[in-house]
Amino acid sequence: MLLFLLLIFPDHGFGADKAAGEIRYQESCVSCHGQAGKGAASYPKVSGNEIAYTTAKLKSYREGIKQGPNSSLMIMMAKPLTDEEIDNLAAYLEDATYEVQ
Repeated sequence: MLLFLLLIFPDHGFGADKAAGEIRYQESCVSCHGQAGKGAASYPKVSGNEIAYTTAKLKSYREGIKQGPNSSLMIMMAKPLTDEEIDNLAAYLEDATYEVQ
């Protein structure tokens, strides 16, 4: 039954630690993407995307695949990320659609 559910809902994020994702985001991402992940200037919005989308983007940057105007910077930032850190970031960012007061 669990396997069936995982096949139907692959973007589950089970085991992801949103709190760890938030810490990593504050350490590595906030200066370009902003406090709420809404982006600024040439840096895109990263909050509110599905886990699978964010995970795929970060993993492809980690592999050195260029995907836009700031690819070199993103490749450098994603290189050291582990799969667990990527999962945590993706889980945090999926729900990070709030406005900072």
